[in-house]
Order: sequence, then structure tokens, then C-alpha cells
Amino acid sequence: MLNGSVLVLNATYEPLNIVSVKRAIILVLKEKAEIIEAAEAKLRSENLSLPLPLVIRLVTYVKVPRYVKFPLTRKTVFARDHYTCQYCGRQLPKSELTLDHVIPRQRGGETTWENVVTACKTCNQRKGSRTPQEAGMRLLSKPTRPRYIAFVLLSEARHNEVWSKYLNLTNF
Repeated sequence: MLNGSVLVLNATYEPLNIVSVKRAIILVLKEKAEIIEAAEAKLRSENLSLPLPLVIRLVTYVKVPRYVKFPLTRKTVFARDHYTCQYCGRQLPKSELTLDHVIPRQRGGETTWENVVTACKTCNQRKGSRTPQEAGMRLLSKPTRPRYIAFVLLSEARHNEVWSKYLNLTNF
């Protein structure tokens, strides 16, 4: 029953981290956090009954650095682009996605946050080693370097319905 993850919010309800249920319970029992959302299941001991936490909020505010340098990897680019092809707009599993250099490497395009986007295999093949304009394709959004601290931690949480109201995915 202690398997699973719990979303941790700052005192301001800003998402901070994802922790294990065990860690969340420790924070609640030490009165460093309060349960905001819980499952119907209960954790019981001889002297205590506690709802199984899904979302907790820290009691005191934790200062978080706003600008962080994230490594450019397939996972982080897919997360930034919400696992969505930046040409056709289809949201696909990562096995069906590729990375595309907006300005092809053959033409001096570098592997930077501002030049790499998520693309489905079909769109990537269609574009080939041309620019989007030459291929008659448009980008859904301009690629930029992510700046939000919880970006990497929360990218995997996008399908959790309970957490969704606390995650403003447009900020990633």
C-alpha cells in the first residue's frame, strides 16, 4: 500500500516535487506538510488512522531557484513539448517520437534547446534535411529553453488526474 507517488506543493500551492508515499507520510506526521488530496484508502496503525495522501502541501514556504539549466536529452525535449509532434500536433507515446533539428545539422544547425523539437516519425521523414519553411511545414510553438524548476520532476505526472489541477502545464 506504500507504493506510489505523492505530489508535493509549496506553501503557495506551487508544485515542487514528487515523493514516495512513505516520505509524504513522514512529512505529514512531523507536521511539515498537510494532506490536500487523499485516496479513499486509509493507513492504519494501533494508534493512528491516516488517509493515503495523493497531494500534500508544505506548511512553510520553500524558496526555489527559478532559472535552472536543464540537460538537453530526448526525455527533457519530449517533456517540454508535452510528447506532442511540433508539426502535426499529434500526442504520441515516446516510442513513436523523434527529435528534429529545425535548422538541419547538415546546414550548421546545432543541438540546442532553441533548435530541437519533438516530431513524429512521419513528419520528421517528410521534413527531411530541409527547414520547415522549405518543407511547407509550420512549428506549433517556437522551441525555447525550459526555465521552471519542477519541469523535469513533473513531466512524468501529466497523466495523473488528481494532480492535474495543481499542474499548470503551460508553464513548463
